[in-house]
Amino acid sequence: MLIELQEEKVFKDPVHHSIYVQDMIIWKLINTPEFQRLRRIRQLGTSYLTFHGAEHSRFSHSLGVYEITRKIISQFERNGYADWPQEEKLLSLCASLLHDVGHGPFSHSLEEIFHIDHEQWTCEIILGDTGVNRVLREVDPQFPAQVASVIRKKYEKPIVVSLVSSQLDADRMDYLLRDAYFTGVNYGTFDIDRILRVLRPYKGKIVVKESGMHAVEDYLMSRYQMYWQVYFHPVTRSSEIILRQIFRRASELTQTGYEFSFMLSPIRELLSGSIALKQYLKLDESMLQTTFGQWADEKDELLSDLCCRFLNRQLYKYVPLIEDDQNWLDNVRQEWKKIGLNPEYHMEVDTPMDSPYDVYKLGALPDGKEKPPILLLGEQEELTEISVKSDIIRSIAGLHRGKYYFYYPEERVLPHAEKLSSETRRMLSI
Repeated sequence: MLIELQEEKVFKDPVHHSIYVQDMIIWKLINTPEFQRLRRIRQLGTSYLTFHGAEHSRFSHSLGVYEITRKIISQFERNGYADWPQEEKLLSLCASLLHDVGHGPFSHSLEEIFHIDHEQWTCEIILGDTGVNRVLREVDPQFPAQVASVIRKKYEKPIVVSLVSSQLDADRMDYLLRDAYFTGVNYGTFDIDRILRVLRPYKGKIVVKESGMHAVEDYLMSRYQMYWQVYFHPVTRSSEIILRQIFRRASELTQTGYEFSFMLSPIRELLSGSIALKQYLKLDESMLQTTFGQWADEKDELLSDLCCRFLNRQLYKYVPLIEDDQNWLDNVRQEWKKIGLNPEYHMEVDTPMDSPYDVYKLGALPDGKEKPPILLLGEQEELTEISVKSDIIRSIAGLHRGKYYFYYPEERVLPHAEKLSSETRRMLSI
């Protein structure tokens, strides 16, 4: 049941210009402590160390996803499309708003370190003893479970899930535009207005009018460029490596009974591998940055050095490798030990190909893991998977361009250059 606000609320937004809130439930959700926490979590994790403007938050992104979903539904309603289930409007808006509420500080970086699934935490927040749950229950006692089922991609009506999670969804459209804006690049721009105009609800799916195929091609090319130019930038990967190493070292010290000079209870639980929802919700980037500042003075020299590097952007240098040469890497490990470096922390080989990513998956099936394909709706109401008709999408689908990079602390290696083999000096260009 939709209960409209007496007066529409408007958020000024650099990407969508204005974000409109007309429903009481949406307004209440925005003002819950769990949603407000997203103001303290950056959308792009450590990318601000590469692109100084990338300070935007999960809060602004979540509002943007809500706004795109609201525009899509408004377009469906204005045109009177019979295939859109109008009774699902509030569910769709709530799921789009809350889809990232479970993200922790530094977003995906933290997930990789501690094997955290932000979607699982999102569902715990929606279903647990939280302000979000209490607001959702005002609609119906079963409403939180319905929202959680959309997040889990198990809701009985796939058309609702597709708005938030598909290969052409509100989430992806907002983060591409928003991340491009705040990083200062043009790669992520595409004609979102055109795409919204050619979306159609059809037989339980969201499809694209065939005349809009070129706008979708532009969107997928933007996605391709953003991943390789922004999301997988080697400097960002360097900062993520150091962030992972900080927590790896802190976890090792915790297991040995090391007494930290500074430790907050949420971080202690995080390091222990078992953190409760109440403590998880206290985690934000301010807390971690404060902790790193304190750990910079820890007695453990390795943890202290890593924290100083992260806080002061003294990142590891990177050099490209032709391939992951294990023989050479084994030799480097021995050389590192001889010059007093720790090969477990002072060298790492990284490639973006270790991250799950495809520009577009050909013929993907909505099995709960794969996002459904983009379907074109022809003049005779026939449905065609987009890559069948698009040479551009066929050429970039599943295309990986990952390079191997070797990361190391250059300033600690250079003084010992004469002790390194000629092959290592050649590979590192020293």
